[in-house]
Formats: sequence, structure tokens, C-alpha cells
Amino acid sequence: MDSADLTRPHTWFPFARAMRRRIVYHCGPTNSGKTYNALQRFMEARNGVYCSPLRLLAMEVFDKVNALGVYCSLHTGQEKKNVPFANHVACTIEMVSTDELYEVAVVDEVQMMADPTRGYAWTRALLGLKADEIHLCGDPSVLKIVRKICKDTGDELEVNRYDRFKPLVVEAKTLLGDLKNVRSGDCIVAFSRKEIFEVKLAIEKFTKHKCCVIYGALPPETRRQQANLFNDQDNEYDVLVASDAVGMGLNLNIRRVVFYTLSKYNGDKMVLVPASQVKQIAGRAGRRGSIYPDGLVTTFLLDDLEYLIQCLQQPFQEVTKVGLFPFFEQVELFAGQFANLTFCELLDKFRDNCRLDGSYFLCHHESVKKVANMLEKVQGLSLEDRFNFCFAPVNIRDPKAMYHLLRFASHYSQNRPVSIAMGMPKHSARNDAELLDLETKHQVLSMYLWLSHHFKEDNFPYVEKAETMATNIADLLGKSLARACWKPESRSQGRPRAEEVADDHEENDHEEVKPVAKDGYERPRSLMKVFQTKRQDQPGQNHSPVNFVA
Repeated sequence: MDSADLTRPHTWFPFARAMRRRIVYHCGPTNSGKTYNALQRFMEARNGVYCSPLRLLAMEVFDKVNALGVYCSLHTGQEKKNVPFANHVACTIEMVSTDELYEVAVVDEVQMMADPTRGYAWTRALLGLKADEIHLCGDPSVLKIVRKICKDTGDELEVNRYDRFKPLVVEAKTLLGDLKNVRSGDCIVAFSRKEIFEVKLAIEKFTKHKCCVIYGALPPETRRQQANLFNDQDNEYDVLVASDAVGMGLNLNIRRVVFYTLSKYNGDKMVLVPASQVKQIAGRAGRRGSIYPDGLVTTFLLDDLEYLIQCLQQPFQEVTKVGLFPFFEQVELFAGQFANLTFCELLDKFRDNCRLDGSYFLCHHESVKKVANMLEKVQGLSLEDRFNFCFAPVNIRDPKAMYHLLRFASHYSQNRPVSIAMGMPKHSARNDAELLDLETKHQVLSMYLWLSHHFKEDNFPYVEKAETMATNIADLLGKSLARACWKPESRSQGRPRAEEVADDHEENDHEEVKPVAKDGYERPRSLMKVFQTKRQDQPGQNHSPVNFVA
């Protein structure tokens, strides 16, 4: 049926097709200067837009550009800071306008076009931005499909290739399964909140090091505070323990990345961390202009070293399809043919009937469906209201956050002012349960602010209060992390916790049996022997060179 026809998506943007756009692909690994060069062109332009994968990165660019004397506004789902006389804007990718006309647009982390959930936002930006120049920054994985899209759109494509300023060096010795071998400037990467805190506690108990902590459930402000604490050479915090949230969005002075484990829970079972993610995280070691210009990478366990080397040697896997998702108007047109379907049933029907070109896939909408199911009991919401509420940034595994979203929608449907109805904590966390509660409270406030920008302001009258509370809770989280000395709670022992759905994919609280040493510290167990992973050298492939140091 025509209303579910998603073929030829480049024709959805006739004004962009009427332009002769110049696409510049800055293609290279982390720490290669590609984004720096794109931002230089952004700042030189009469006007421009920078599209970020994360609020945190948009905030960093906003601060940097204004500090250099270029007036720049900030637009994310949760905040709009309009700087007087600004002709430039830093925004999250979902918030970019395809109606405005720009001289230069920068789309960062363009390989996210292939993301199964959010990829549609990058595809929409590439197809629809009305900009004379569009600078794409990313790894080579989507280069071939970008070429194909540019052929469809009639745009000129220029490719600028980059190499790392300094090669990434693998330390073959590893930490030999002992956190006492941690050194100043190390970033220990784990893939669950529970492991992150276990590692932090063990390092601070058995060594003289002090740890900063970064993971996805923390607000951007708290992550920046922890990053600044780690980067500052004039304090005692010299080790960072983090999730894959360090893979993008923060400037960090990391001497060595240490993978505590190379396996993660994917929601169903333990799996090896994908090579592309390993390369992205490992690439954060070493930073031009910092005290650690040379990047080192290794593993906590010797058994994991072979897989690390294999990942670093693998070429970037070529992407064959990028994400799409229908606009509300397309869903509305489709809904006109099925009067008695619920919104959740409508989404399933659309997925079953939609047609796509071979270069595109329909992005997953499991979280959207779960929210849609919950909101079925709310009467008085229009189709557009349901569509917008379903895209609110909520952790669907957190019952408390879901409850607040349901309450927000119920009040809105009754045309009542939507209240926050949540008290402000009086002190920093004294245990992990209180820390988890702070994380959830901030996420609920973030959701309130997001909704206030996507619905009429009159319905969400407590924006200033929400902003103040969010700032104060982010500060309390920073203070809580500084004094955290308790054993983390297992997710299986309590309710699921909040996290920034757009920013983080590291959650893993699958309980596995771990070896316990005499000091009482649980060591992770390598999955390498379980998976029997071997190098998969394919004929004709050129592997990236890897440098080693003993």
C-alpha cells in the first residue's frame, strides 16, 4: 500500500534535492583530527549547524565555539539556549531542522546511520539538510553506502582520509588479572554498572589510586564533572573506571585503555563485544596536545588479549543498509486506513506492510511499542500525542520512570498542568540504593524537560523548577560518586534502573560465576575459551597493522 511505501526516501526532501550540495566525508579513526577540521569550517561559515550523537558532545561544542568568539546556540531534546545574534547552532541529531537553510552542516559519528534504533536520524540529516556544504565525520564503514546515496541525491562527494596522529600500541603484558597493576592515566572499561563500582572499590582498596566514574545512566553534567576531575593533574583522581560511554563525547587524557572484560550481556546472553566497538573505545587512548599523546591499550586478563588484537586488526565492517523510520505524517496517512487499531497494533501493521529499498532497513521500535502499550489505557490522546510520548527518553526497564511517563501522559490528556510530583533529595547518596534513586530522579526530570519542548509549554509549566532540580541532582551525583565506598546492588535484587536511552548501551547485570581470590575480590571470567574465538582471516583482506610493546 502506498502509505507504507518507504522506497526512494531521497525524494521526501524536494528542497534539498533542488540544491547542489557538496558532501565532504572526513573519514578516519578516533584521534585523527577529522572532527576538528570539520568544526573549523563550521566556525568559518556565515551560519551553520553541528549535529551531535549525544547531548554531552553538543554541549562541548557549544562551549568551545562560544569560547572562541563564534556565537552559537544549543538545541537538544532537553534544553534550548538561544544566544543573541548567534548564526550557529549545536544540536543533537534528532533535533536538527531540515527546514532551515545553512551554509555549513557538520554531522558527527555518521557511521551511526547503521544503528538499529537511532540510525534514521543520521539518514534523515544526510538526505534532508538544506546546506551548501555537509561535512560528515566518521569511520569508513558507511563510506560505500554514502557514495550510493549521493548518487541518488545528485550531490557531489569529496572524501578526506585521516590516520591517527600517533599509532595505537598494544601492551602485550596485560594487567595479568590483578588491579594492583593499574597505573595513573589508566581507563578501565567494564560493561556493567555493577562491575564498574566493583572495580572502583577494589582499586581504591588495594592501591593508592583514586577513581573517577563514567557510565551512561549519569547525567551529561555529572559525566563532564568526572571527566574534568580525571583530566586535572592537580588532584588525587588519576584513574578512570568507565563503561562504553567513553567511546564518544568526552575529551579525556587517557594514557592507557584497559578492557576489564571483552564480553557483555546483550539482553539475552553473554556475547563478545563487537570489533567496531572495541576499536572505538580503544581509540580514546592517547590525545594530541595532552600529557599522553601516545595511546596504549591492553586487557585485564591475558586470555582476552588475542581477541583485542584481532579486533584492532580487523578492517571496518562495510555497512550495506542504513536506518529509516517514518515521519508522523506517514504514520497518520497509514492510520487512516485502519480505524480500529491501537497505536501499538498500528506500528506492527506498518512494519509488516512497509516497502524499503535495498539500501535501507526499518529501525527497531520495541521501546516505542512498550510505551505505546502502557499508554493504551490513557484516553483522550490524539495519534500525534501518542507518537510524541512514545519517543520520550525513558528507560523502559525502570518501572518508576515508566510510572512518571504514564502520569505525565494522563495529566496531559486531561488538559491539566503536568506536575513534577517528585521531591528534591536533601543530601548525596549514602548507599547504592540512594545513588540509583538519584539516577532515576534525574532521568525523570530530563524526560519532563524533553516533553516540555515537544508539547505546548502551557501544559508543562514547571520547566524552571525541573531545570533547577536537575542541576542540583547532577551535583549530588558528583558528590555521591566521590564518596562511593559501598558494594553495588545487583539489578536482579531490585528494580531496573534509569539510563539515558540515546547515550548508552552498556547495561549488563547478568550474574555469572567469577573466580574469587584470597583478598575477596571477584575476578571476571574471560569468555575467550568459551567462545573458542579464532582469527577469521579472509582471503584478500588487508588487516590494520598493530604495534606491540612488552
